[in-house]
Amino acid sequence: MLMFTVATAQWQNKYESKTLIEGMDTLRYRILYPKDFSEEKSYPVVLFLHGAGERGNDNERQLIHGGKFFATDYLMEKYPAIVIAPQCPTGSYWAHADVDRTSYPVKLNFIYDEGPTKPMELVIKLLDQTLNEPYSDNNRVYVTGLSMGGMGTFEILFRKPDTFAAAIPICGGGDPESVEAYASKIPLWIFHGAKDNVVNPLQSIEMVSALLKAGATPKFTLYDFANHNSWDPAFAEPDFLPWLFSNKKE
Repeated sequence: MLMFTVATAQWQNKYESKTLIEGMDTLRYRILYPKDFSEEKSYPVVLFLHGAGERGNDNERQLIHGGKFFATDYLMEKYPAIVIAPQCPTGSYWAHADVDRTSYPVKLNFIYDEGPTKPMELVIKLLDQTLNEPYSDNNRVYVTGLSMGGMGTFEILFRKPDTFAAAIPICGGGDPESVEAYASKIPLWIFHGAKDNVVNPLQSIEMVSALLKAGATPKFTLYDFANHNSWDPAFAEPDFLPWLFSNKKE
């Protein structure tokens, strides 16, 4: 059973626990509203996609990495935003891919042409519902994710190329042939660890290369010291949120 300290619970409880039910399928998610939230105001929306280790149905684990970052009092004051953190069920994935874990780094074959996974389909529905609310600023919608969530970040950009103002995929990967859909529209800052033995850093490098070939100018940070958890130094980057929120759809 996952245990949180009292101090952790204080920030975790800032996220409301909710569910989206579609037929026989359920998407559990947590949502963080800005301090002094008002439906009369307009706020940016951040979609945060967790990694494979945080899958489940407790509607808690998805906050382990990144949840506290977005719920920090100082950052909530400086960058008031609505943060959505859905939880992917065990055994499924955000991105549609064949994943071979018999050896490491894992072998990945992305199959976007077979349509989205059920969790991704529900995430898109949840995001669309949120953006239909009058308090959502549809010109400032962002997505970030780590590991499996970094893969989901790349895929949702392909599936929703006109939705996002910027994206930050961390230690993920995707189908290089898909970038044409969004390369000219969405600024990206891509992170990976050069020592990553779970998701090969070449996965991100291939996406950067494809974006460059498509005429995009992505930011790319490859940490020479980092293994798979490159999200720790990424979230510690002083420009992480300033860069993300500086982008706005024209």
